[in-house]
Amino acid sequence: MNVRKPTHKEHNQILALSPKAILEGTLGEAVPSYEKTEQLIERLLDKGSYYVIAEKEGTLMGWVLLGESRDSMTDQLIGFIYELYVLEDFRGHGISKSLMETAISRLKQSGFKEVRLSAYAGNHVIKLYEKMGFGVRTVSMSLLL
Repeated sequence: MNVRKPTHKEHNQILALSPKAILEGTLGEAVPSYEKTEQLIERLLDKGSYYVIAEKEGTLMGWVLLGESRDSMTDQLIGFIYELYVLEDFRGHGISKSLMETAISRLKQSGFKEVRLSAYAGNHVIKLYEKMGFGVRTVSMSLLL
């Protein structure tokens, strides 16, 4: 397995799969169109965020989207993992962990002292994040009316 930045073709493949990744990541709560997804991602890419993919023999297995964010209270720049996704056929083989380790390493090399991410409550990937040392920092709550 190779972990690296994607080619232009792979980047387009990721964009095509991203609405499904968002749907799964939000546990079905968000059903974004391709256009909305592209808009969100292009905004991040324009600000310096980038993808790292896992692939084997030319087959895309998954990706992580990483970059920087700014803490809204302290204005401190922090590393941020915006998206982690592994295609269904490749789950359960440690790909998510490899992508996360690579993302964290790259953010550390870029000088960030902290890495954050967000996940929907109930998402099974939270267990991986906790095993990697991430802890709850804030809790977002909602009341349906």
